Amino acid sequence: MDVFALTRTLIDIESITGNEKAVGDWLFDYLQPLAAEYGGTLERIEVEPNRNNLLAIWGHPVVTMSTHLDTVPPFFPSREDDEFIWGRGACDVKGIIACMIHAAKALLAEGRRGFALLFVVGEERNSAGAYFMADRPRGSKYLINGEPTECKLALGSKGALRYELIASGRMAHSAYPELGESAIEKLLDALERVRKLDWPVHPVLGPSTVNIGTIKGGRAPNVVPDDARAELLIRLVDDPAPVRAAVLAACAGLVEAKEQLCIPAILMEARPGFETDVMKYTTDIPAFGGAWGQPLLLGPGTIHVAHTSQERVAKSELLKAAGLYAQLVRQLLEEEGKSEE
Repeated sequence: MDVFALTRTLIDIESITGNEKAVGDWLFDYLQPLAAEYGGTLERIEVEPNRNNLLAIWGHPVVTMSTHLDTVPPFFPSREDDEFIWGRGACDVKGIIACMIHAAKALLAEGRRGFALLFVVGEERNSAGAYFMADRPRGSKYLINGEPTECKLALGSKGALRYELIASGRMAHSAYPELGESAIEKLLDALERVRKLDWPVHPVLGPSTVNIGTIKGGRAPNVVPDDARAELLIRLVDDPAPVRAAVLAACAGLVEAKEQLCIPAILMEARPGFETDVMKYTTDIPAFGGAWGQPLLLGPGTIHVAHTSQERVAKSELLKAAGLYAQLVRQLLEEEGKSEE
């Protein structure tokens, strides 16, 4: 199956976060002959019931190519034209899986060993699969993580700090607002304070940003609301401690700020022969905690269309990325071999 057909087949298996089993099972069956032919091992690693990571290893894994199995909702199937493959997961993440598998096939055909494929669950929500593998290293010294980077090697990626803001009030008839206490007004005041904060700026990663992702609250137009909530996602570029302190100070006396997630920003190194750029999003890399080796970030497609109704990946980038993954693994294996001489 060529890289285009493999990408489309994977897209057409719905794998929204929490529902990764079907695509994982299909990949297990697809990879079994490759593992058997070249003396590798293939295993399902249960993270939660019906949610399995997949790990294929050939030799002692100096380099691990890894990405995630899950996608964001909603699911929509694949289609293609002369230039692009379209569908949920086209660039994030089914095309990346296909490219990594084709890179592995090329390396094995050359007689290469010493690398692994690791596909994990849950990246789009809480990196459950990566956190699980952080406690189960296999000796890998380099982790090539796959995300849409337009086939450029990342010099860094931003972190993420997520909060739920919870406002409490007192219900009353809206004709007599003085008898109640509006939770929505408290929430709006807190959000206004947060929006006026000065966010850190990093010389490589650039500015922190904040997104108010959801707002919920109230019971009816004629009721003073007793409950209101909002979710914030802050893109971190440096130490999260000052950002935490600023958010808590902005919310003090108005709402409760409950931290839901904190993933630090990551800086990475350039490699000879690879174009570079900075990625503003968060990946599984921090969740691995260095347990699978020095991180690198590379993949086909652009993040600008990921998570959208126009998600697609250029066919030319799929072909290029498959070659770049193989090139990077060769380079790392050869450097490791020289260091052991």
